Amino acid sequence: MARAIWNGTVIAESEDTIVVEGNHYFPAESIRNEFYRQSNFNTICPWKGKASYYHIEVNGQRNKNAAWYYPEPKDMAKMIKGRIAFWRGVKVEE
Repeated sequence: MARAIWNGTVIAESEDTIVVEGNHYFPAESIRNEFYRQSNFNTICPWKGKASYYHIEVNGQRNKNAAWYYPEPKDMAKMIKGRIAFWRGVKVEE
C-alpha cells in the first residue's frame, strides 16, 4: 500500500500506483479530495504531454502546485491517464 503524506496527513492511499521516473502515480479515486485545490499552473513534458496541477491544503497550510496529473497524456504515457503524482515535500511511503 502506497501513501502520500503531507503536513502529517494522508492525502492519497492506494495499492495500485504506477511508478514513472521515480514518481508514484495514484489513481484519481484514491486521493482525499478535500485537500486539493485546482491550480492554473501547467508544465510540458516532451514525452508525457501537458501537466496540470493542484495545490494541497492541510490544516490551514497550502503547498502550491504539489500534485500534478496529465489530463490528456501522449500515447507513450497513456498508463498515467487519470492518475496523480506528488512532489514539493509530499512524502510517499510504500
